[in-house]
Amino acid sequence: MVGHIDPSRAQFAAFMKLPDAGPIWMLNLIRLRKNARYEDGRKATGAVAYKEYAKASEEFFKGVGGRIVWSGAPQAVLIGPEKERWDLAFVAEYPSAAAFGEMVRNPGYQAIVHHRTAAVKTSRLIRIAPGAAGKVFG
Repeated sequence: MVGHIDPSRAQFAAFMKLPDAGPIWMLNLIRLRKNARYEDGRKATGAVAYKEYAKASEEFFKGVGGRIVWSGAPQAVLIGPEKERWDLAFVAEYPSAAAFGEMVRNPGYQAIVHHRTAAVKTSRLIRIAPGAAGKVFG
């Protein structure tokens, strides 16, 4: 399995070129490694490393106005690749794409993101324009 951990430069550039009016939601689907892969060789599970990332990134996330609008525990894939599974699923809201960009470019954030890199086996990060909840699909 090829892991998707960080965006390519082209993906990030395309993301930042989208219209930036109002809040954006970021759907996060995360599959953790059994054992984290730290470059310095330290030992931890993927879950422990991701918790360290969450704790260390909180000030940067909240500092740009981020908040979690939904989270849940994935249980099974009903439609999709049978081998695909997720350990974490959540939607993070940012006031704008610029705020997200500010966070990930922050030198303090860049100094701690290695915890995420060590923890994550693969992931999906999907930008969503927020919509209103309704009584029907679509």
